[in-house]
Amino acid sequence: MQDLPYRLLTMVLVAACLGLRASEIMGLQWRDFNWEDLTVLIRRGVVNGRSGDTKTEASQKPLPIDPRLASSLKELWQGSSYKGPQDWVFSNRTGRPRAQQDILRRHLRSAALRAGIGKIGWHTFRHSYSTMLRGAGTDIKVQQELLRHATIQSTMNIYTQAVSEQKRIANSVVVGVLFNEIAPAA
Repeated sequence: MQDLPYRLLTMVLVAACLGLRASEIMGLQWRDFNWEDLTVLIRRGVVNGRSGDTKTEASQKPLPIDPRLASSLKELWQGSSYKGPQDWVFSNRTGRPRAQQDILRRHLRSAALRAGIGKIGWHTFRHSYSTMLRGAGTDIKVQQELLRHATIQSTMNIYTQAVSEQKRIANSVVVGVLFNEIAPAA
């Protein structure tokens, strides 16, 4: 996947490092990021160029951003023509949100095949994120909150509150694996 243009590689890193839904990735605006706290607030989803609400209320909770991913996003911002708070992070040439299925069909699937990964879809990144969290021994409640499931039934039946630092540590473990495997050399 390293042969992708930087904008698309960063999009893949966001998908893999945060486990976001494709519509949430397309819905990211620069104002959604708090660079001081290293968090992102998922406020909307975009499907076929139309902005709407997130899938669930739980989807709107802030997520930790590992400093390595934040660095990639800041680099993307520096090279972007659209840098305003309400501008889309992954905009097309006219500043509008991109179409996730078009990106998948035109770029990501062929890059995954060239990389020997095989056939992928947008949900592959979310599944992989969940699997890596489990493999890292992450508490099930932290998994639920990082994946932003409305109920724990999707991740199991535990009703404890995850501590913010636990989420940050679990997320950093996944990002560390991904950056060592797929990030380009600086």
